Amino acid sequence: MTPLLRKFFGLNWLLFANMGALLIFGVFAVYSACWMREDPELATKWRDQVYWILLGLVFFFAAALIDYKWMKFLGVPFYVISTGLLIYTTFFGAEINKTRAWLDLGPVLIQPSQIAIAGGIVLLALSLSTLHKLHPVLRNPFIRLFVTGIIAGIPFAFVLIQGDFGSAIVWVPVYGAMILIGNIPFRYMAVIVLVVTMLLPFAFFFGLKDYQKKRITVQLEMLQGKKVNILGEAYSAYNNLLAIGSGGWAGKGFKNPETVNNQGFISPDTAINDFIFPVLAEEHGFRGALMMLGGFVLLLLQCIFVAFYSRDMMGRLLVVGVVGLIFAHVYQNVGMNLLIMPITGIPLPLISYGGTFVVITLFLLGLVQSVWIHRIDAEMVEVRPQMDIEHLD
Repeated sequence: MTPLLRKFFGLNWLLFANMGALLIFGVFAVYSACWMREDPELATKWRDQVYWILLGLVFFFAAALIDYKWMKFLGVPFYVISTGLLIYTTFFGAEINKTRAWLDLGPVLIQPSQIAIAGGIVLLALSLSTLHKLHPVLRNPFIRLFVTGIIAGIPFAFVLIQGDFGSAIVWVPVYGAMILIGNIPFRYMAVIVLVVTMLLPFAFFFGLKDYQKKRITVQLEMLQGKKVNILGEAYSAYNNLLAIGSGGWAGKGFKNPETVNNQGFISPDTAINDFIFPVLAEEHGFRGALMMLGGFVLLLLQCIFVAFYSRDMMGRLLVVGVVGLIFAHVYQNVGMNLLIMPITGIPLPLISYGGTFVVITLFLLGLVQSVWIHRIDAEMVEVRPQMDIEHLD
């Protein structure tokens, strides 16, 4: 058996099956959200989703079968190129829905912020696992916290400048999870949390745009039972809640003309990505939504299991970064539709329609598989039999 084939059979197939089930359910959900559209381009988005998944699987298997140790050499170039694309997009990208976050490549649009967070995860894992080995002064937790803070802070700032608050806020749990595992003392993180908490009011009043502030205040008013304009700023929040609540336990069923989505109360542009959860919750009910969320819980638990078996700190940090990313997206996407988080443009991993994000998510899950496949150091496996032979001699 060739080494490549051995690696292929060494995949964590339970994790792969879990990922595949969510992808299939996602294609079905996108189809449910767009099949009734009059625009033929919008009505066939589910087919485009299949093409993006196939492209993403190429990156998935490439990342899984190649030893992640090579990221030690590719981490810095990957980060520099992805952050450079992000900065270029901030000033010269295509603007959609008040957000300048896309590069127009003709037939497709790509979102560099998704590429940048993948590059950030790789470089953060590399920095937290190797900085202390380069020089004694870099063993100081404050120095490592400062360096990694710059690595995460640059793309975070430019994503905020773009107006994509949803993609920016994802950096917070990703960075927090990675420094928690990266041997940064807890007291440093406690200070950071306290400082950020104190700065939140200033960020709200001086950092957010008027429409972003309105989203937060409207949701707070809805939670308090106050009257809001459901034909204006509360339109999306109200109809999303109506769709989720009207689904009941079993849901209204597939292609039911009585659904909120089929009647056109959920925007066609957002029903396939940001607001995909109300669509599937209305059709499949509480049990369908619960099964999907259970699939994500199982996926995250399996990733954490892989992290425990990593052969080194870099592999463990890579997996933790991916776990933080997926958890943040799921929590924010589902939470904003249930009024426990502000509404932001953020997709549901493996479920929502999206080109760049689908490919990047599959690439990162491929890195998780690489950590699993290469959990046993090949050099130690070669040395150990030789030592046994010498002992017998």
